[in-house]
Amino acid sequence: MYILIAVLFLNIDGYAQKKGKTTKGEPLLNLSSFDRRKVHFGFTLGFNSADFIMETNLNDSLLKLESQSQSGFNLGIITDLHLGPYFDLRLVPTLSFAQRNLEYTYLFYDAEKPETIQKIVESTFLNFPLNLKYRSVRQTNFAAYIIGGASYSYDLASQNKTDNKNAQLADIVVKLNRHSYMWEIGVGFDFFLEYFKFSTELKMAYGMNDISVNDETMFSEPITSLKSKIFILSFNFEG
Repeated sequence: MYILIAVLFLNIDGYAQKKGKTTKGEPLLNLSSFDRRKVHFGFTLGFNSADFIMETNLNDSLLKLESQSQSGFNLGIITDLHLGPYFDLRLVPTLSFAQRNLEYTYLFYDAEKPETIQKIVESTFLNFPLNLKYRSVRQTNFAAYIIGGASYSYDLASQNKTDNKNAQLADIVVKLNRHSYMWEIGVGFDFFLEYFKFSTELKMAYGMNDISVNDETMFSEPITSLKSKIFILSFNFEG
């Protein structure tokens, strides 16, 4: 992933050096009419690192409960409404694949040493973020921006209706609510190229609602609150 990002930036830098001046030595302004358009579209590709914000209630046998972040990826469509010289309203429906691992460390009454049990929690989100973007003054073909707002997510992979009552220990799943709401905030950089605008964006999303489902299993009872925490690195292409 890092090699791909480095090659992409080297290509952009090489292109800017080659095409960045007019015949008179003046900076070449790409997409000069871009900001005069009321609406424009694009697509986004990205990577995410998903985790949980947890509140737990440990008992005598459960010594420790930890969440481990895992990597995933996103694919979305950008709809951007230009509100003025510095502000844009953005709706970016996104399909996101995410995973988080929960590690339970138990000391069972008949065991000589603690045992760690890992539960993999996979999610496939239909995510609908609505963000307000504030951009700096454009410096030739570059601008920086901050972005923030809220999002609603529907988890297609949620197993909240799974019956854990008669399941074996290894088959018990940690249930999550399908519906989640998150605050989002991030920063990014716009690069105006000859035929499209390319942006890199780093965004953080923090859950507002508890998504845990307590079905009275040994894996759900210790959890009193479970909220999403996701870091997203996006590469946006807009025309």
